[in-house]
Amino acid sequence: MKKIVVLDGKTLGNVDYIKLNEFGQVVYYDLTLKEEVAERIKDANIVLTNKVALNEDNLKEASELELICEMATGFNNIDIKYCKEKNITVTNVSGYSTTTVAQHTFAMLLHLYDNISYFDHFVKSGEYSKHNMFTNIEVPYRDLCGKVWGIVGLGNIGKRVARIAQAFGARVVYYSTSGKNADSDYARVEFESLLKQCDIISIHAPLNEKTEGLFNYEAFTKMRKDAVLINVGRGPIVVDEDLSRALDEEIIGGAALDVFKVEPIPGDNPLLKIKNKERLVLTPHIAWASEEARNRLFADLLENISAFNRGEKRNRV
Repeated sequence: MKKIVVLDGKTLGNVDYIKLNEFGQVVYYDLTLKEEVAERIKDANIVLTNKVALNEDNLKEASELELICEMATGFNNIDIKYCKEKNITVTNVSGYSTTTVAQHTFAMLLHLYDNISYFDHFVKSGEYSKHNMFTNIEVPYRDLCGKVWGIVGLGNIGKRVARIAQAFGARVVYYSTSGKNADSDYARVEFESLLKQCDIISIHAPLNEKTEGLFNYEAFTKMRKDAVLINVGRGPIVVDEDLSRALDEEIIGGAALDVFKVEPIPGDNPLLKIKNKERLVLTPHIAWASEEARNRLFADLLENISAFNRGEKRNRV
């Protein structure tokens, strides 16, 4: 019977891990520290990981290991080169969160764009009850219709966001970080043009040498004064220190972030200390993780294991 080790099952929440029993004996851990990995996987045949790093140091004693299942799309936590040398198959899961991330993108944008926190507090605090008018137009909010929405990373999620933005009446443009992506449905622009013309910019790109630090202080100075930046891609694409400075200096209108350079976000991150807090929305890397999305991910992961046992190549990286 094969031994299956789940290293950080807590990261997927309440998915039905019992279904793994059909493949063998399951050993489940909520979380696994770096120094615990080698001991926990040394006699495993199949390992499931989300964020736990697997490399030569902790894999070298795992002589029975056949399959590593990445419980996510990104697999930069796994030493793929070493796995290929040792004939260890690695699979991932993709596409499960496309609709979910797009939804969260607009949830954050509209929360910020419509000043929901301010108006909610105005009513709940009792101020509205004392007000001399039926409404409150002291703090304005704006229409999305007629705005220019710029997308960095026009993959599946970026395209989903583009279609929703168009439904709101926005005009969509995009910047190809690789310089190779072409899509006739939307206007492709250079990075500086994207910065100068867009009212909203959302990031859906992978992290690589071309995107790391792409949104820095210089980039913010070229954006519109009322522009909003949304990052649901990868944290290091935005320089946190530069963004906090740009918000406090009112160089841009606002920002909404679901990802950060270091996660969980350190207590001394300058974004947590900005003066203009109403200009910023922060969520804890949750855009991917609706209940439905996590269940889709786990179902696809189970199929990856089934396919591997049948000798089929499915979602291999």
